[in-house]
Amino acid sequence: MSADLSPLIAATTQWLTRAFPADGGPLTAALAEAQARQAVTVATWLRYPTDLDAALVALSGPGGSARLDEVTGAHGHAAAGPQDTAWRSWVDEVVASWAAHLLTAPGAAREAVQALEQCEHTVAGPAEFRRLTEPNAHDLAATALLRHPDLMEPIARLHHADLLDRLRLGPARAR
Repeated sequence: MSADLSPLIAATTQWLTRAFPADGGPLTAALAEAQARQAVTVATWLRYPTDLDAALVALSGPGGSARLDEVTGAHGHAAAGPQDTAWRSWVDEVVASWAAHLLTAPGAAREAVQALEQCEHTVAGPAEFRRLTEPNAHDLAATALLRHPDLMEPIARLHHADLLDRLRLGPARAR
């Protein structure tokens, strides 16, 4: 039983890049999106480490962006229409929170990537997360908001303890 986590990853990445946008043009936006996607992918794989976990979230849905919008003050301007509401329903609050922490804590990002070695999603081969774990000057400039600890702190603290527990236990033993 395999489930595709790409809608959750795409929606949560989109939420992060809209809530904390890059300034500086298309290249900067692409670099910021790549880093957000890597952080969200790592967080998603940690949260849903098995194919069964992935299938269950695909069946039940991740919960949506309502609380995240409220925390960032975007709740009045969040959904512009039915299409916005549709993708926002696939945002995972816990994944966004964990990704926010990974973007602002390089040591935790490296530890999280190492923890993925126990995850079923990496069976096909190692994934590349260099922009998350070893950002260069261009990467850091593109993510001035996404990597700003003070701006990301309200999101990161929502589920910080759960992330620390997952990293301490490892994704395979956390279930």
